[in-house]
Amino acid sequence: MFTIENIQAATSKVKSGADLPQFIKEIKELGVKRNDVYVSNGLAIYFDDEDNAQQVSPDEYPTLIINEESSAGKLEHALKVHQQGETDYLTFCKQAADAGVEKWVTDLDEMTCTYVDAEGNELVKENIPQV
Repeated sequence: MFTIENIQAATSKVKSGADLPQFIKEIKELGVKRNDVYVSNGLAIYFDDEDNAQQVSPDEYPTLIINEESSAGKLEHALKVHQQGETDYLTFCKQAADAGVEKWVTDLDEMTCTYVDAEGNELVKENIPQV
């Protein structure tokens, strides 16, 4: 079973979206099966294979207003520049909020990340590259 400290140690190594595959590999090795991140407040919930949850909130994270009008196009652009290492995490979260993303769900068994709006509509589902 992983701990909050394990997750925080892995998270501290992430500087941009380019670091995501290594982060996913590390938390998967810790036993994480799913990760839900809520854009408005940064709350991240990590689940193991028995659906035991561990919650992690960022130290400083301004409340973000989620755009009521979702846009897969805006999100795809934000993802592209973030994954190229051009934006930091908070900038990406602001862009995701502007694109109408309520949360994203990372499935570490399927190795996918699904971004959904406030109504539960899937905006983008992408495969996570393995390292």
